[in-house]
This record gives sequence, C-alpha cells and structure tokens, in this order.
Amino acid sequence: MPDRLDITWIVLIGLALATILLPPLVPRPLLGNALLLAFAALKGHRIALDFMDLRAVPALWRGLVASWILIVLLLAWLASAIVALI
Repeated sequence: MPDRLDITWIVLIGLALATILLPPLVPRPLLGNALLLAFAALKGHRIALDFMDLRAVPALWRGLVASWILIVLLLAWLASAIVALI
C-alpha cells in the first residue's frame, strides 16, 4: 500500500499533466489562468503539508504557509487579469 508521499507524488504528477493539457481547452484567459493557479495552489499545499512535513506542526504555521500561498496566487491572478483586460 502506498504511503502519503507516494500519493502526493502521484497527485503532483497528475496536476502537472493537467497544467500542460488545460490551456488549449479553455477559451477564456481569465478562467484558464484561475484554473492554472488553482492547480498551483493545490500543488503548493500538498508540497507544504507532505514534503515540508507541516502536518506535524502547530496550526499557526500551517495557516501562515497556506496564507502565503494564497496571497502569492491571488497577486498572480490579479496581474494576469490586469494584463488580460488591457
């Protein structure tokens, strides 16, 4: 039976493949960018929890790392939205 790191590794590969295959399938750039950034958020969350072993730390640290990931992704989406609207 695979352990948590193996499952995370498989999920990360699946998300990476979805990231490659998604852009031609989504006609709207804002929606496509939002989906790609959502995939990036999932990948970042899985990496932080499993490979950085943040599952075992206090909730404050997990919240800080999750907040940092969300802030970076929201800023990236905002920049792509501004570029798409110009």
